[in-house]
Amino acid sequence: MSPLPGAELVRTPLQLYRYLLRCCELLPSAAMQKHYRHAVRQSFNSHADEDDPERIRMIIQRSISDADWILDKYTKKK
Repeated sequence: MSPLPGAELVRTPLQLYRYLLRCCELLPSAAMQKHYRHAVRQSFNSHADEDDPERIRMIIQRSISDADWILDKYTKKK
């Protein structure tokens, strides 16, 4: 299960960046949203020079699964 509809359409790093920022908006508190927005921005900048298509595909898959896990962790009803 993906945190937002359209995860399967993410193909480029820029699409991933926008997708992850939209996922941050679903977090419950403003402090969490700020923290994860910063983490997404930092990761995007650190991988900006990545040019191997296979590596980019792996990063996209891992990022989407991590976003799913984080949203499940913080939005799960107790």
